[in-house]
Amino acid sequence: MKYGELILKGANKSYFDAILLKQIRRKLKPLGEFRVFTSQSTVFVESEDDALLDLALPELQRVFGVVSLSIAYRVEKNLDAILDTVREKIAPLLIGAESFKADARRSDKKFALKSPEICREVGACILRTLGKAAPKVDVHNPREVVWVEIREDFAYVHAGKLPGAGGMPYGTSGRALLLLSGGIDSPVAGYRMAKRGAFIDALHFESFPYTSERAKEKVVDLARKLCAYTDTVNFACIRLTELQLALQEACREEYFTILLRRSMMRLACRVAERQKCGAIVTGESLGQVASQTMDALRCTDAVANLPVYRPLIGMDKEEIVRTSREIDCFETSILPFEDCCTVFTPRHPKLNPTLEEVLEEESKLNLKELEDKAFSEIEFFRVNR
Repeated sequence: MKYGELILKGANKSYFDAILLKQIRRKLKPLGEFRVFTSQSTVFVESEDDALLDLALPELQRVFGVVSLSIAYRVEKNLDAILDTVREKIAPLLIGAESFKADARRSDKKFALKSPEICREVGACILRTLGKAAPKVDVHNPREVVWVEIREDFAYVHAGKLPGAGGMPYGTSGRALLLLSGGIDSPVAGYRMAKRGAFIDALHFESFPYTSERAKEKVVDLARKLCAYTDTVNFACIRLTELQLALQEACREEYFTILLRRSMMRLACRVAERQKCGAIVTGESLGQVASQTMDALRCTDAVANLPVYRPLIGMDKEEIVRTSREIDCFETSILPFEDCCTVFTPRHPKLNPTLEEVLEEESKLNLKELEDKAFSEIEFFRVNR
């Protein structure tokens, strides 16, 4: 498995290496016994059982910090052993390919042949083995590459690469609280922050009985989808029904959405402090809905005492949906269950509220008392895969 930007970490690289290996071992522990180690900016996962390696591959593809994976064959460091492996294991994989080339890397410069000589030997071996079924050689733009890596103790032979999750190892960038609704956007925001190395806790707001228990279960299912990458998510749920009804009764309808968002942000900051999170994460995208205009976001952020990260802020809906599908959240996100923001949506929400107007509306009721009551009834539990 190959690193991405981790190789740029210089003197701090050992810290990131240790966390990455810990994440890999945690992913693999339920599957069986593996040897996991790193050498020269490559992570090696070894097992005596090929079937276990097949099971491990999809798990390893969801480990942040790894950009690509290959199934490699470890052989003795001599040309005969390398060519035997190429003939028996690699050449059959190239049948039907359009073109190929051989590439070699020598970290052990004492090896008898230089890299171009290894490439010539491997390429000729493939052509001899496959005969008329061999793909053409294209050293500039091949469809397949056969790699030979000469390392200190062994040689490794492999062909083809599987994509990894990329990003930074999970847990290297602090802890953040994700405001997780039942929609498409917020799980993608959580995924993107996790990909940058942030531990993700989740906070959901419900409006029972206006939202159903099944609506809450849907959000828990979305958290469970994220666990494919994070392994576990600390989940909190706050009921806002009483607060929403009070806002509806006391305040002008067009301000309802922004007032609700401000209460959510205040409560989120309190939960984040309790969970020792350093930031709030939302799935907002600029201009997507009324509460996501610049003026509305400014009014929301005015109550936050923590940084508010919006990783989707410049993405359009098509980009967000594409990522949602990639992380297997889309089909769950579109299940037809209402969330707390949609059941009380005003007919004509205020698009460009000013802070003065919002504060005037908030002065019409005792929001602190309502928020204190909602916070006192918070529900905490852990979501696992």
